[in-house]
Amino acid sequence: MHTDTPRHIEAEDLHGWLPPRPRDCHKGDFGNAGILGGAPGMAGAALLAGRAALWLGAGRVYVGLIDDRLAVDFEAPELMLATPARVLELEPPGCLVAGPGMGQDEAARGWLESVLAGRLPLVLDADALNLVAADDDLAGQLRARAAPTLLTPHPGESGRLLGRTTDAVQADRPAALRALVERYRCGVLLKGAGSLIGFPGHPAWRNRTGNPGLAAPGMGDVLAGMIAALAAQGVDLERAAVLAAHLHGAAADRAVRAGTGPAGLTASEVARGARDLLNARAYGAP
Repeated sequence: MHTDTPRHIEAEDLHGWLPPRPRDCHKGDFGNAGILGGAPGMAGAALLAGRAALWLGAGRVYVGLIDDRLAVDFEAPELMLATPARVLELEPPGCLVAGPGMGQDEAARGWLESVLAGRLPLVLDADALNLVAADDDLAGQLRARAAPTLLTPHPGESGRLLGRTTDAVQADRPAALRALVERYRCGVLLKGAGSLIGFPGHPAWRNRTGNPGLAAPGMGDVLAGMIAALAAQGVDLERAAVLAAHLHGAAADRAVRAGTGPAGLTASEVARGARDLLNARAYGAP
């Protein structure tokens, strides 16, 4: 990754990254998004990621729940609740997310090992990041992946991945981003105020949308699902991360301007708002 100052994401930079849909199209044209996570007591994280992928336009969304007691998401029955094994069988074009509500036990580690061996673009979030940070074998598998891969750590997770304190990460976020990209040889979205996105050999990006309303449960799960949806639709993983980070923050900003938040703003509201912004930009709606 270049070491120059991160480039600010501007709305005009994103024009045409996800073009309008042709009239003659079907759901198979928009790829498959798979979410792997949702251990007992944490199914909501995986469902939030799946709903965000659905609302950002993925053609089919499979949520592989480690806790198999749920048969349907009544809030979003369009989601296909499946086993983790089914998610691992997704065909391209598509993108996987591993980590939301996954847990960190031996079963979770086994599923993550299988995900890392796959061929689809991959987003690692939440518990998947903590598993990698604590396991040299998993970290080695991550570095060896040939398929596009993105880590989406918050500052605390970044510190664990680097063996540093959270304060050290926050003291020099661009340096932490560079260190993560170099250590794990993949893309990184370092979350927080002014999220940073970097990929090996490419200049970094800095996002300026967003507000304190994003400091709420489920926001990272939703962001991961949004990235997967865009990647499933054919946007390369770096652009998917940049576009999703921008839309995620912009949706929160619009919600606050409308009087919703920042206190009490929910991840579901942000995901739906991001859908509206994405369509407005693609189709010229107000």
